[in-house]
Amino acid sequence: MEASSEPLLDAKSKVTNQLVDFQWKLGMAVSSDTCRSLKYPYVAVMLKVADHSGQVKTKCFEMTIPQFQNFYRQFKEIAAVIETV
Repeated sequence: MEASSEPLLDAKSKVTNQLVDFQWKLGMAVSSDTCRSLKYPYVAVMLKVADHSGQVKTKCFEMTIPQFQNFYRQFKEIAAVIETV
């Protein structure tokens, strides 16, 4: 069995941030200043997260389609675990 370098959370772990909003959109990069024809699909994600004081911060990032599919699958797995608690 391999040791994981990922942090482990248990039932006593404190949640310090809360997901307030999740938005995504599909985009297509068609060209750039260095490449005439990219035809590269991506997903732009915007998360709004509230910290323990209630201050909301926005985090934006882009992912490839396979990265987004993996991200979505992980969120579904988290939701399933939360429903059992």
